[in-house]
Amino acid sequence: MTSRHIVQLTANFERNLEELEAFLTEAEAPQAFDALLDELVDIVIPNLESFPGMGRLFLERPVCSVEVANSIARLTRQLGALATDGELREYVMAHHVVLYARIKDVVYLLSIRHQRQLSFDFQALWMTGS
Repeated sequence: MTSRHIVQLTANFERNLEELEAFLTEAEAPQAFDALLDELVDIVIPNLESFPGMGRLFLERPVCSVEVANSIARLTRQLGALATDGELREYVMAHHVVLYARIKDVVYLLSIRHQRQLSFDFQALWMTGS
């Protein structure tokens, strides 16, 4: 049997949820936000507690430009400074993508984006207090 991991929400992840709630409320679809919360609580978090390696490795994406290569190198250094065995992964949901860090027995939910959004805000992810 696999050991259970602790799943923690970062301040940035909580900000992303607030932004999603505001967007969906403005779009007159608050039930979509409720469904997102249900999916996080009932499916995503339990899955990551039991199978933290299930998401695809974020840093193994194909590199198609110098800018991406530089960003990947910077992220790799930053993650290495936090933990030698840490990894960044993506959990793909029906309409959202969750970026998370797996460090030892803890899974840190770093960011959540709708799949139509372009990218994660890496600058904010590495700010202290997140």
